[in-house]
Amino acid sequence: MNNLILKIDLSKEESKTEELREDLIEQYLGGRGIGVRLLCDNLAKGVDPLDPANLLIFAIGPLTGTVVPTSGRFALVTKSPLTNTIMHSNSGGFWGVGLKRCGFDVLYITGRLKRRGYVVIDGPNAEIRDAEALWGLSTEETLEKMKELEGNCQVLSIGPAGENLVRIAAIMNQAQRAFGRGGVGAVMGSKGLKAIVVKNGTKKFQSNLEQIKKVNQVATDKIKVFPVTSQGLPLFGTAVLIKVINAFGMLPVNNNQMAYIADGRIDEISGESLRQRFLEREEGCYACPIRCGRLTNTGEMRGKGPEFESLWALGPQCGIFDLKIITHANYACNKLGIDTISAGCTIACAMELQQRGLLEDSAMKFGNADILCDLIRKIAYKEAIGEYLAEGALRLAERFHGAEYAMQVKGLEIPAYDPRGAMGQALNFATSNRGACHLTGYLVGMELLGVPKLIDRFSLVKSDLLALKQNQSAAEDSLVVCKFVGFALGLDYQVRFLHLVTGQDYTIDKLVEIGERIYTLERLFNIREGFSRKDDTLPERFLKEPLQEGPSKDCVVPLDKLLEDYYHIRRWDENGVPTDEILQKLNLERLS
Repeated sequence: MNNLILKIDLSKEESKTEELREDLIEQYLGGRGIGVRLLCDNLAKGVDPLDPANLLIFAIGPLTGTVVPTSGRFALVTKSPLTNTIMHSNSGGFWGVGLKRCGFDVLYITGRLKRRGYVVIDGPNAEIRDAEALWGLSTEETLEKMKELEGNCQVLSIGPAGENLVRIAAIMNQAQRAFGRGGVGAVMGSKGLKAIVVKNGTKKFQSNLEQIKKVNQVATDKIKVFPVTSQGLPLFGTAVLIKVINAFGMLPVNNNQMAYIADGRIDEISGESLRQRFLEREEGCYACPIRCGRLTNTGEMRGKGPEFESLWALGPQCGIFDLKIITHANYACNKLGIDTISAGCTIACAMELQQRGLLEDSAMKFGNADILCDLIRKIAYKEAIGEYLAEGALRLAERFHGAEYAMQVKGLEIPAYDPRGAMGQALNFATSNRGACHLTGYLVGMELLGVPKLIDRFSLVKSDLLALKQNQSAAEDSLVVCKFVGFALGLDYQVRFLHLVTGQDYTIDKLVEIGERIYTLERLFNIREGFSRKDDTLPERFLKEPLQEGPSKDCVVPLDKLLEDYYHIRRWDENGVPTDEILQKLNLERLS
């Protein structure tokens, strides 16, 4: 690592560099961990996420930019305007590698510009430039303009949704990849910041290169023979999961009123159908042998995706099974800078509100594909019903007196796995620090896919596995590597890579402890901001309404029992507050 933080104060239009303390690297690695620690240390209690004082922290990890498989990823940490929780995210592509090659491990942004602008990190130098002419452009148009103005570069940008402070706005990476969840695009928009460009980095890292290459070859060979990473993802992308999750009776339909598609409609929206009808070519991130990305072309439009979550949220969750329209809606979200999961789930929530007689809009009904793309545009510009949809599902439902129809946790819309079909994933949704999130503890791998081993998805005895998975995930997000590589490689490989890259001795236990430290610190942030056990919950639908058909029929989530065991495993008290014992073990203090 470079051990340097680039700090930019937008209010003063000043930048400076600071040393990244060695003790922070030792205890938090990089990426998500470093970002979380910096946010907790520097953001005061109760700051509004759209206030200039909120921070945008981008951080790479010790493996970023090396030859290690999937090491192109980098992390973002901020406070979410959708949930008011801590928000962490990560993205792939090449931007993070560009930041590292410019000599920085962390980009730390605070303040608000007096004029609309964009940041250029040009090698070791940083400058703020005028963006008045860029305001209002789509993310694709912004990317093209940046290439015209700045030459060969990597670009993070917001679209009109971020400019208009939409609470489900994303930050787009090269216009196609997203820091999607939690409204992070609105944070960037609130700062008057249209784009962040990195270019002309020349730093290279050759430590133990020959030894790394040898381990890398063995790791790559494993990735290329493991079925998920050698066949499923490369052939069909993440959309390969559509039929898999449906087969378990866990693919939500019509705002989670159902979770199983019994007829041929599932084939119409499958990853296989996407490949056959629209695939132009596969693509991948830096140092990725999996290449799960889909560049698609419908004959009318072309772009990236849709990914599994996007396909589901803009499709079955809204009762829509027209693959072309779903794909066009996905393109629209990317161009306008909107989180596809939150967009689809919020539209689905509105459709159920209409179904229940709480929202008077005859067109807002399940299965009406004709309105989908227009609704996405209205969200970005806060036009008509879009003004309410732009607030996310929970605020929308509360406005129309139907909060129980918002499928969310802590304000973040639930992804594409109905919790009634897998108890570990249900518990993860309830306890995830950033709100409903499948990636912070992906027990689906074990409960459904049998990776690294199959466990009973309905068993209630798995709190220890979830806590371990959440800790591992926090460590992976701090290295930073892709979740998909974990299907084929265990943490033993990451420990070997980490030793070769840094020269420091690590063990699997130490890596897991670092993850636990990060996860617990996030919990402390949320507690400081007023969150408690009452927020570790699920919508009543999942607790009291059994599914009526499919392989998960008659199931509900006994959450109180799951939470009791989980808190005990975590060494948190009955209210979900970390005890002094665990804080001392992890070298943490309560936040004030």
